[in-house]
Amino acid sequence: MNDLADIEVLRQRVGIKWARAGADVLPGWIADMDFPVPDPVRAVLRRAADGDLGYPAWEDRPDRNPLQEAFADRMRDRYDFTLDPDDVYVFTELIQVLQIVLQLMTKPGDAIAVHTPAYPPFLQTIEVMGRRLVPIPMIAGEQGWTFDADRMAEDVRRNDCRAVILVNPNNPTGHMFDRDELSAIADIACRHDLFVISDEIHSELVHERRRHIPIATLGPEIAGRTVTLNSASKAFNLAGLRCCVAHVGDSRVRAALAAQPPLIYGQVSALSVLATCTAWRDGAAWSAETRRTLTSNRDFVADALPPEIRFHRPEASYLAWLDCRALDLDQDPAAFFLEHAKVRLLPGPDFGPGGAGFARLNFATYRPVLEDMLGRMHTAVQKHLNR
Repeated sequence: MNDLADIEVLRQRVGIKWARAGADVLPGWIADMDFPVPDPVRAVLRRAADGDLGYPAWEDRPDRNPLQEAFADRMRDRYDFTLDPDDVYVFTELIQVLQIVLQLMTKPGDAIAVHTPAYPPFLQTIEVMGRRLVPIPMIAGEQGWTFDADRMAEDVRRNDCRAVILVNPNNPTGHMFDRDELSAIADIACRHDLFVISDEIHSELVHERRRHIPIATLGPEIAGRTVTLNSASKAFNLAGLRCCVAHVGDSRVRAALAAQPPLIYGQVSALSVLATCTAWRDGAAWSAETRRTLTSNRDFVADALPPEIRFHRPEASYLAWLDCRALDLDQDPAAFFLEHAKVRLLPGPDFGPGGAGFARLNFATYRPVLEDMLGRMHTAVQKHLNR
């Protein structure tokens, strides 16, 4: 990636990130990485495409998908979390599982607690399904992001919340909830009989020597009311294959799922299962190298951003939550940078309460592209300040 021709190759991609970027626009919006998927995944998909695209060998056992054992093994090996593979369910994507659990276990008007700013499709789901959002504000401090557990407890009690959606690591801030924070959330959930839907899709994209803690590992009581969501889609750049897993620790949710007609929620493709199993089994070297690149990119962003933009280095993932409020813009920061820098970011207001004046930048790209992106942003900011 050393010249314009390489960027033009990226512009020829059919994925949404580059296909919808617009002429001369550099995309730093949707959460796809620009890097090729792991070689073992590409190889196994080629072999399957050249050979056999028939029904998979596990088709005669719809209650036993290979990903159930694979995910159970991964949770045990990475987090010392022993779970029953029969409690692992396979779906197409996380938003589907969120909607299923809310549909089965809550009713219109029920209150759902969510840390905000929050992943926009989750907020849209709550609104469209007629549930009530109870924001848990993320708070920016000198050491990064956190939240007020006492305020959360009071808001949950006052609003009679039915569930809490936990995104850990957090999207968009990149904050990894530590043991004390998770324990506070678990205590609130147990005291108020909340279902916990824990989105942990960014958990393998940690920086430095950070260690992710699944909330379900804190003890049997919280594990017994938690649905843990994960996928290889972010960590291994496989979002288009549409495949995720859910460990359903709550027996009430399992009973509700068992009462549904067979296959009502569809099935994942054989190729997505094959790719996910291969990534988890053979993708360690690729993952380590990619995380080193992401950490380097994260630090470059911190050094190269205009000083007027405040930025806490994320502890995980490849998303930078940019505080642009000091620029005193007369428009949303993402709209400003699209118009004046030809850089596409995600608008902060889309992330709900706490998003005004912010924009989200995806830095999972090649260094020359990132340098160009940040250079354009720096020039646009200087022109704005000197106008």
